[in-house]
Amino acid sequence: MADNYLENKFEELRDRAKRPAPRKANTLDTLLARNRSYRGYDKKVVVGMSTLEKIVAVNTKIPSARNQQVLRFKLVTRDSGADNVLANIKMGGALPELHLPFEGTEPEAYIIVCSTEPESKLVDIDLGIAAQSMLLKAVDLGLNGLMIGAFNKSAITEAFALKYEPLLILAIGKGAETIRLTEIREGESHRYYRENDVHYVPKVALADLLL
Repeated sequence: MADNYLENKFEELRDRAKRPAPRKANTLDTLLARNRSYRGYDKKVVVGMSTLEKIVAVNTKIPSARNQQVLRFKLVTRDSGADNVLANIKMGGALPELHLPFEGTEPEAYIIVCSTEPESKLVDIDLGIAAQSMLLKAVDLGLNGLMIGAFNKSAITEAFALKYEPLLILAIGKGAETIRLTEIREGESHRYYRENDVHYVPKVALADLLL
């Protein structure tokens, strides 16, 4: 009996050692810290349509102003028109001298966010909730993203035969930059900048956010 007991315990320990380590759960603070605006991406990581669908699926769970749910989404991958998006967007407006993205780091997957209703305060509330939620989901999947508001609306509408007005474009991919937050006080510059290949993003200190 003792021999069987020891044999069973050894087998149990061997089986346990073979199991993959459990994935560490993402906390909200972890997701928020990793959810930075990337303008350069690793092209070896290809984002397909199924991944974009998982990201957009958060919109079936999040709040909506008056529950109107007016947002609609066009998914674009490397094989379905990413070059057309890239040709009609601008990135890194505060760093025009860098001409971002750098060659070889361009995003190759996008979510074009449209609205079935004219843009309004309520639509913009939904837009903010949706964009942040989708980017947090991207981070949860091990990816990164960028909200792009500077784009040629008419060209994007025509290129993808959109029947609704595009309001925002999300770039999705695996970030290939080093981004750090830096604390600032009330009245200091909010302008992001780069030093030694590190992208710094100023954030107002909590003490100055409170009234």
